[in-house]
Amino acid sequence: MSRRLSEATANPAAGEARTSIIVTALLLASLGVAIAQTIVVTALPVFGRQLGVPAGSAAWLLTAFMLSSGIATPIAGRVGDLFGHRTVMIAGLVALTIGSVVAGVSDLAGSYPGLLIARVLQGLSGGVFPVAFGLARRSVPPGRLPGVVAALSAMFGVGGALGMVVAGPITGALGTSWLFWTTAVIATAALFCTAFLPGHEPHQGARLDLLGALLLSGTLVCLLLAISQGSAWGWGSAAVWTLFAAAVVLAALFVAAERRAAAPLIDLRLVYAPQLLPAHLATLVIGIGMFAAITLIPQFTQAPTSTGYGFGDSPSQTGLLMVPVALFMVVAAPLGTRIARLTSSRTVFQIGAVLAGVALAGLAFVHGERWAFYVGGAMLGLAYGLAFASLGALVVGVVEHHQTGAATGLNTILRTIGGAVGAQLAAAVITGSAPAGGLPTEAGHTAAFLTAACVAAAAAIAAAGISLKRAG
Repeated sequence: MSRRLSEATANPAAGEARTSIIVTALLLASLGVAIAQTIVVTALPVFGRQLGVPAGSAAWLLTAFMLSSGIATPIAGRVGDLFGHRTVMIAGLVALTIGSVVAGVSDLAGSYPGLLIARVLQGLSGGVFPVAFGLARRSVPPGRLPGVVAALSAMFGVGGALGMVVAGPITGALGTSWLFWTTAVIATAALFCTAFLPGHEPHQGARLDLLGALLLSGTLVCLLLAISQGSAWGWGSAAVWTLFAAAVVLAALFVAAERRAAAPLIDLRLVYAPQLLPAHLATLVIGIGMFAAITLIPQFTQAPTSTGYGFGDSPSQTGLLMVPVALFMVVAAPLGTRIARLTSSRTVFQIGAVLAGVALAGLAFVHGERWAFYVGGAMLGLAYGLAFASLGALVVGVVEHHQTGAATGLNTILRTIGGAVGAQLAAAVITGSAPAGGLPTEAGHTAAFLTAACVAAAAAIAAAGISLKRAG
């Protein structure tokens, strides 16, 4: 227990105030990073027109963030465990602030390369997620910790959905550069709050496993690049298969290196321990289901009315349609904590996964009116809010304090990989239904919603094997 937490026990009023400031800082930082990742999604067509680049190039504004974040997240978690979570969080928020400012300036200047570099800088802030859990575990009293962990876990989904909600209205009213000024303001506010976060005493003789970091980075870049660009480059193309093969080889080298390392980047027991492996699997699967869902809804509603099923919505209208998703995700975090006290975090996750399956199956058959998406969106927000809110407790609750950053970093990157797979899965199913040179069919969207529903159900089944006992 940290010195500041001990002081809080001696002076309850001052301790409660300090804890509230710390929690605000952690939630604001996590929210800002999550928003930054998805805030460009609904505006990608606008970026393409403004910058004079094709749709495939515009999509790199999302891919660049994802690749950078994928590298930073697991490494930052381990570095935080070794050298201080607060230091890593400050570095991540500085990267987000600078990246946002560079992105805003580059957008005003019409510079696509500058915007791409800025998104890479923003992506480095992905390391904020795992260190936020480490800071919460050290700074928050035990009585409040489950609720804070749930809220931090939910921020991944809340921020992601909120980014898609606000992007359309901001773009329409103020222009695309304000997408980045918005994230800069959030990052700056969170950076100011880090002054109240506790410091850290590094482990004696602590050092970073550089070889492991390089091999893991290479593995994640190859894997995420192959998944995210598979549709554009062709799933059977030599480039995609080469990337997948390289990911397998690098992953094997990483495992071999970690087994020999005196101080490994990731303790492999955090991957395959019986108490953690089912949670990681459930995380990957629920990530696939969630991002498939939030990819499908805009695709459906923005389809032209001439298709016989779409609403012909603008990005702003789509953003408003996503409001229930974000709103009910916020509601789900405290609700999930209450349910977990009566049952368990595993049960909360399974309730969320089953509810998601029901909502997606409903949208597969009832999607002719907007109310169906408002109702379905509310159910999905509650479902994925419950699922994500419980994941933090399922991981944090079974590892030692000094493993918190590494374990949550690993779990977070699995959400990212799941998200990349889910978006591509949804795109592949609906695109496969389109006739040559035509638009996707309604039957294709129905099949995609049903596929996502099955994925959500699979997550509930995967969660059945989750242990609630501490890893040894």
